[in-house]
Amino acid sequence: MVLFYDPKDENDLARVERLLHDGGVEYFLAEEPEKEIGAKQVHVAEEDLPTAEALITDDLKRKKAESSIVLPGGS
Repeated sequence: MVLFYDPKDENDLARVERLLHDGGVEYFLAEEPEKEIGAKQVHVAEEDLPTAEALITDDLKRKKAESSIVLPGGS
């Protein structure tokens, strides 16, 4: 298992866990070495790393596209 993601907070952790679960990627959580830093770290199997990275990248692209949509009547 390799360190895949170091979430910034609990909401970020929940988002990544949902993406990995929905994408069928097994993962485990490890305590952050420095307790004051934040949430747990997400680890995946080395062979699942490309899939996990693609899930995160696709999610970020989707969010960026959603935020750039101009609604009718908007400025």
